[in-house]
Parts: sequence; structure tokens; C-alpha cells
Amino acid sequence: MPLSSSASPDLVIHSARVVSGGKVADDGYVAFAGETIAATGTGDGWRGLAPHTVFDAAGAFLVPGFIDIHGHGGGGCSFDSDADGIRTALAVHRAHGTTRSVLSLVTGSLDDLIERVTRVADLAGDDQTILGSHLEGPFLDVGHKGAHDPAQLCAPDQAVIERLLTAARGTLRQVTLAPELPGGMDAVRQFRSAGVAVAIGHTDTDFDGARSAFEAGASILTHAFNAMNGIHHRNPGPVAAAAATPSVTLEIINDGVHVHPEVVRIAFALAPGRIALVTDAMAAAGSTDGNYQLGSLSVDVVDGVARLAGGGSIAGSTLTQDAAVRRAVTEVGIPLPVAVAAVTETPARAIGRAGDLGRLDVGFAADAVLLDEAYSVTAVWAEGVRLR
Repeated sequence: MPLSSSASPDLVIHSARVVSGGKVADDGYVAFAGETIAATGTGDGWRGLAPHTVFDAAGAFLVPGFIDIHGHGGGGCSFDSDADGIRTALAVHRAHGTTRSVLSLVTGSLDDLIERVTRVADLAGDDQTILGSHLEGPFLDVGHKGAHDPAQLCAPDQAVIERLLTAARGTLRQVTLAPELPGGMDAVRQFRSAGVAVAIGHTDTDFDGARSAFEAGASILTHAFNAMNGIHHRNPGPVAAAAATPSVTLEIINDGVHVHPEVVRIAFALAPGRIALVTDAMAAAGSTDGNYQLGSLSVDVVDGVARLAGGGSIAGSTLTQDAAVRRAVTEVGIPLPVAVAAVTETPARAIGRAGDLGRLDVGFAADAVLLDEAYSVTAVWAEGVRLR
């Protein structure tokens, strides 16, 4: 597609296998003008654009920038920490191709959560690659608490929700809750009316309860299969309810620990176009084994697997999205365009950003990742600026 104006683009990436929109275009090019994609096409058409800078992809895969709607940190730092810690964690994921992030916050006291969503709102005001915050708690089922402090879990309350929404100033993108809690269904409606994507997770709900929550407006299943009832032939549970509801996105943590590769394959088959590969990464992502804090809880990371020091529950992951894509293609057998969509188009749609994020199309954000034959990241651009 040609440029819509006579201005020369800032950058053209050419001679790439462009993977976007579920397709692969050989010998493709993408032109950036500022923070936006200005032109795309195949062959030598890019030469007539007279770009200021040219990048030869030499046949590598060029894909949209990855979008992580569920991650807690990296590089030894948590998204629950101060601004410098958040930037440190983001830098780790940016280097691995995640150009846009929703910052997930673990369960804490109301005062702590208000402080954290306020901080994210402040940062998002200056950095468009921060898409906002995700409250994973405190409205969770204690029996499926995972790595959340049970002493701080509670049922949703209208006044509490309003305080959180006010503090977030329109940047609360997602909330995970257990709909079976007292006031749970009202909370689904309250968050949805405020424009927040509601995710069902850390829940004891059954198939019917999950379907009711989806009918009320919930549209995401938080880390499917984890911290919820599984699929049973007489009690199919929330995963089956999500798969049966076309408006619902299913998160999957594809690290080989949270979900078996065969179950990942089944999930892609059950809900085509609706799987979002998320990291659920905690502070140890991009760092070393050792002891870390996840909220108020102590976590031991051994051989890259994070578990609570007390009890041994899985406590997030050390995953990056490039590794999730690589595993999807090489171990699960998912076609590359489908795996790429699961870290680009699908998460963008889940948080209401399908119109400007997740594709290499004119008018979309100038976010792109270059992958080699082994699906490893060799270059990253966000908002038209090369980060790696």
C-alpha cells in the first residue's frame, strides 16, 4: 500500500518475510513515519518512497511488536515496585520483543493497590508503550489463590472498586476476579461499564457460573487451566465455557510448566484466533535463580521455575514472549502466523486496541520485531524507534 502523503518515511524495513494478519508475505517491506506505519508492500516498491533510513531484513521474519496483557516484572524487579523498578523490568521484555505491556499487579492492601495503579497511570501518561494496569486480585477465591496472599483476598465492594477506578484515571485495562464471590457478578458489570476488560480467574466457578459471567460482560479467562477447575466430562468448567463463548480470549502461559504442550495445542484448536500467549512473568524473568518477593510472598526460583517458598505453588513464570512463540511453533506445532497472532492481534483485541496495535498495516503503531530462522529476536522497534 503506497504512502498517503508525499513525505518520505523515516525508515523502511525491506526484504522481509512479513508475518501479520495470519499471513506471510515474502519479500515484504514496512515503512515507518514517526510512530506510525505509513506504507507496506512487497518487492522493490519501497525504493520509490525515498526513505531517510533503510534496513535490509535479509529474508528474516518481520512481525508486529508483541503485546503482553499479563506480566508482573523482570530483570529482578516487579511492576509493583517504584518507577525505576518498573522501567528495569520493562527493558527486559522490550529486548525480547514485547513492545507494549499491561502491568499486572498482585493482590495487596487497598492502599497499596491505589498507590500502584496511580503510579502506572502516571507512567502511562508519559510512555504509550505502557498500556495500563491489570489488577490480578484482590477479588479472588482463596481456594484457588495461587501465589496471592490469602489474608488480603476479599469479595468485591462497589465503593472499593470506585476508588480503584478513580486512582487509575482511565488506565485500568484488565481486572481478574472470581465471579462466584458475593458481589462478583455486580463487579463484572461495574468494571465493564467503566471500560475495563474483566477476566475470570483464580476461581472455583463451574461451567454455568463462568457462562453467566461471560454473558454479564467478562471477556478474558486468566491463565487458562491454572488456578481454576479443569475440564471434566461431566463438569466441563470455565475453560470449556470460555471456549464455547466466541467473545472470550483465553490466556495461556506457554512455558512448558504451567500447561503441557499437548494441552496448549488443544486450546488453540478449541478456540482458534482467541488464544493470547502471556508471560505471567515475575521479577526473575531475564534474571537469575534465587529468592524473590511477589507481593508480600517469598518465592524461590530454581532452574527457572518460580514457586512459593511456603507451600510450593507455582508463582508466575520466568517466561518472555519470544520464548512463548518459539515453543508454540517448535514444540506445540502451531503455525508461525497463528503463534504470532497470539502475541499481537489477539491480546490487542482483548483490551480494545485492535484498531491500532497488533498488525503491520498502514495506520498501526510502528512496532515490529525481527526474528531469525530459529525464531529468536534480532531487532526490535517500538514507536518507530529501534530498541535492539
